[in-house]
Amino acid sequence: MSPTPPPAGQPSEDVHLIVATDEEVVVEKYPEDWLAIAIFWGLAFIVFLQFFTRYVLNNSLAWTEEIARYLLMVVVFVGGAMVVRRNTNIAVELVQNVMRDGGLKRSLIGAVEIIKLVFLGLLAWFSVLITERMHNLYMTVFDWPMSLVYGGIAIGCFLMVIRQAQIVWRGFRTGFSRPDPLSTDTKAGGTP
Repeated sequence: MSPTPPPAGQPSEDVHLIVATDEEVVVEKYPEDWLAIAIFWGLAFIVFLQFFTRYVLNNSLAWTEEIARYLLMVVVFVGGAMVVRRNTNIAVELVQNVMRDGGLKRSLIGAVEIIKLVFLGLLAWFSVLITERMHNLYMTVFDWPMSLVYGGIAIGCFLMVIRQAQIVWRGFRTGFSRPDPLSTDTKAGGTP
């Protein structure tokens, strides 16, 4: 027996309203990725150690909370280099998205990228100044200088500057052209 067709006005059973496709996973191998993963897993181990000693052994290690806080600070700035490399910073792009592709739009994108580079350069410079000033201050639980923590933050800041400089350099070579997010033409670089 053949299946009966659906009544008029109703979709057939093989029509789906939501179609989900899995995208190919690409494992990126960049230095800041590996550094962030190492710091993150060190942080995870210390937080687990803190939890285990506090709630299972009922005798918390005093140093775990402070070191976890410092590692969290460093992983944020090293992870920031990953965000800058992918150019996925939080941004307000309303004006850029409603502009037609042309010289004015490319100038706006170029100006924004250069301002980001200057801002990250200042951030890196200030992180070096703070690292120098924190060398005489010591951690509470260990006799280590606080410049170790702020040095990790400075490394993350300089990684962000390097990645942003690469974006600006690439932008100068390509004329700061970005695909139109509202375009459905795949040849123009938009998503279908």
